[in-house]
Amino acid sequence: MKDVIYLLFHLLTTVAKLLQPGGSRTVIAENLLLKQQLIIHSRSRQRAPNLSTQDRTLLGFWTLFLNPRRVVRAAIIITPSTLLSFHNALKKRKYRLLYSPSGGGKLGPKGPSREIIEAIVAMKRRNPRYGCPRIAQQINLAFGLALDKVTVRRVLAVHFKPDPNNRGPSWLTTIGHTKDSLWSVDLFRCESIVLKSHWVMVVMDQYTCSIIGFGVHAGNVDGSTLCRMFNQATSGRCWP
Repeated sequence: MKDVIYLLFHLLTTVAKLLQPGGSRTVIAENLLLKQQLIIHSRSRQRAPNLSTQDRTLLGFWTLFLNPRRVVRAAIIITPSTLLSFHNALKKRKYRLLYSPSGGGKLGPKGPSREIIEAIVAMKRRNPRYGCPRIAQQINLAFGLALDKVTVRRVLAVHFKPDPNNRGPSWLTTIGHTKDSLWSVDLFRCESIVLKSHWVMVVMDQYTCSIIGFGVHAGNVDGSTLCRMFNQATSGRCWP
């Protein structure tokens, strides 16, 4: 109730200025809109603020005095996490439309049977050092199938959870202990704000845990593009 009285007091003190011609009423309305947003933002909450009917009415009333372009700039309640979540949802929607079957066509394969899944998981538990190609080879020899390492990787990603107490050092850690300097290269894809794909190459020094550099390319990549990205990321640095 105090918030409403506070806003009404400001409204009464500026009603004369609002009636005068000119751009002052737009500025005053924008200031009142920002004050209302700050009041909502300062309330104790766990996640997003709960807007009541009174809040929505006041916010809608102040926007009547603003240019539509200024309304977007005056919205300060939206946090960066909200924008990132919205961008992530758009990215998933993009690839769902690109790679999902359209028109109710023929469905794809159903995947391996329950017996094959249990055999893959059991072999991985008995032999934690086996990789996906080795498991696929053993399953094919035992059952006469034609599994590939991609199918095995997908099965393990869903049905297998490694024991955290039974994990040794990785091959990268082993090599890193035997060298004074070791670089690792990672290549991944990210989406821009307009959902345009960009490939990013990151080069990191494993000995000092420092980033050597980045290489960015918009669009598809090939061998020459990867070499150019690597040269861009490591320009001016001595190789290990």
